[in-house]
Amino acid sequence: MSNLFDSIGIDPGILIIVLTVLCVILLFNVAGAKVRLSRLERKYKMFMKGTEGQSLEKQFMRKFSQIDHLFEAKQNQEKEIEELKKRADLMYSKYGIEKYDAFDDVGGKLSFALALLDKSNSGIILNAVHSRDNCFLYLKEIVKGESYVMLSQEEVEALRKAVNFEMEDFSINETEGLLRQVESGNL
Repeated sequence: MSNLFDSIGIDPGILIIVLTVLCVILLFNVAGAKVRLSRLERKYKMFMKGTEGQSLEKQFMRKFSQIDHLFEAKQNQEKEIEELKKRADLMYSKYGIEKYDAFDDVGGKLSFALALLDKSNSGIILNAVHSRDNCFLYLKEIVKGESYVMLSQEEVEALRKAVNFEMEDFSINETEGLLRQVESGNL
């Protein structure tokens, strides 16, 4: 064998040193791979163990079931929202009120015209005429912002306010003030 190395021109001692260095490098690589593999294996076992001894597959099945449940709930809520939207179009969402003195001998603006309209400006005008002895209540139908019956000046003003009513302009303070007036009987 020595003749073979001599014929090639390689010293066998150098070859042994090179091979030893390569073996040491390979040993370090194998040791590093072993450490990385053991860390990965530990993480994998922790991941697969799950909480309270449940397997990952059981957790996935439970999560998928929850997702299916949430999807069904979302669909039901979308249907309910659509139903509420349809109903909201029919609800009185705009109003206008005009307080006035119906008669010269009665003060305090106890008479009023109240217009209640939906989104299409259809609804009613309620006119309460207050005198010293009586209170008369009149109801007139409004279709798309117009009445088939002649309206008084106060009713026209209440209707104008209702048609131009914007929820953004109506603050919480105004709502609370209106509720206080209703509760005290001043409206």
